Amino acid sequence: MDSINKNQKEDNFKNLAGQEALDKIKTLAKAAGSCFFCTGIVTGKPFDTRPMSAEKIDDDGNFWFLSSNDSHKNSELQADPSAQLLFQGSSYTDFMTLYGKATISTDKQKIDELWDPLMKNWFTEGKEDPRITVIKFTPTEGYYWDTKHGQAVAMIKSAIGAIKGETYDDSIEGNIKP
Repeated sequence: MDSINKNQKEDNFKNLAGQEALDKIKTLAKAAGSCFFCTGIVTGKPFDTRPMSAEKIDDDGNFWFLSSNDSHKNSELQADPSAQLLFQGSSYTDFMTLYGKATISTDKQKIDELWDPLMKNWFTEGKEDPRITVIKFTPTEGYYWDTKHGQAVAMIKSAIGAIKGETYDDSIEGNIKP
């Protein structure tokens, strides 16, 4: 039996690099709104993961998070800075995984820049809370799954394919190299 990819009538793979990759990273991360931040990545073992929202994604594609210095995540990153972010924007599209390195700092200027008053829920002393750290995640590689023309077109193509018994998939996927 052939895989679904062999039944495609159109090219559904496109690797992205440079500015095109950075644009896709920002678009898919924004669609998801949050991610799973994964640490302790070792082959053959479960990794540690927790939901997080980036406070900022800069023009170089770095993700900026605020975190507590006494969190398991910070301890894990100090032992091994390798991390992976997992995104899902909807049930059908806007998927992405990014692998990279994370660094931790206590840069007060960056904390001021990233601070949101709702963060007081976690940092009860406000932006002066001594537990606040900044995590900068720099992606080095990734993979994405998306639609070429948006969800509406993808659904129409899927319906036509189901009626005709053929594969009309509007998906696009590929490697991301910022």
